[in-house]
Amino acid sequence: MKQRRFSRTANKVAIRRAAHQLFDQPRVLDDPLAVPIIGVEAAEKLRSNPKERQHPISRAFRAFMAARSRYAEDQLVKAIEERVAQYVVLGAGLDTFAYRNPHAAYLQVFEVDHPATQAWKLERLQTAGIAIPTSLKFVPVDFERQTLAAGLAQGGFDSGSPAFFSWLGVTPYLTRESCIATLRFIAQLPPGSGVAFDFAVDPKLLNLRQRLALPAISRRVAAAGEPFQLFFRPTELAQELRNMGFQRTEILDTEEINARYFKDRADGLRVRGGLGQLMGAWV
Repeated sequence: MKQRRFSRTANKVAIRRAAHQLFDQPRVLDDPLAVPIIGVEAAEKLRSNPKERQHPISRAFRAFMAARSRYAEDQLVKAIEERVAQYVVLGAGLDTFAYRNPHAAYLQVFEVDHPATQAWKLERLQTAGIAIPTSLKFVPVDFERQTLAAGLAQGGFDSGSPAFFSWLGVTPYLTRESCIATLRFIAQLPPGSGVAFDFAVDPKLLNLRQRLALPAISRRVAAAGEPFQLFFRPTELAQELRNMGFQRTEILDTEEINARYFKDRADGLRVRGGLGQLMGAWV
């Protein structure tokens, strides 16, 4: 993300999550704040051109974005059942979980993002009339000047207690060193900690159609100032996570995402393309 600018990619992700609320039934992710937080103008633009949102590529993108958020929140529920009481949303963008948190009485949420993106989000929240709960703490971190550990510590995060992390729509834009450093930090937290994230698949593992689609997608995100940089081989990534100290991992590829979240839908909504996969890892 360019200095002193909010994330344009985060804005587009939020619009796709809002589109899922407006155009897809049943919803994979039921988020009543997804439409209000994008703003009146953006919401009206969505509603005024529904045909555009029925393009197969648009549907596939929002299916993946809804599924990855649902996956992270599903894993959070399991973590809470194991008495985890800290939830960290890395690269929070316009994520709305903290403002509809059904576990607010005992779950502390930390939203970590670049200061410019957090300032933009605060404006959106105020405009939409969405109240900031006492169970939420904002953690502005400029990773060029500060580590995640230092930022969380300043925000009141307890590194001596387990925590669950959501890290969505971020890793493809990072350097490998930055990504691995964050995962190592999580791996060093107490047992019961975990992370759910998505990652881009090594293009060498894609089929011909998927490889042909990748350049167009890459150009779109690069034009937003956030080019793809990092790709993984899923099984090698899982092994690397275990070497860091994660005791268990789970990978969901396109087929598994569809089986879990889009089975037997009458509208045919599903994830396509195979460019991204989901990973869960637990300490």
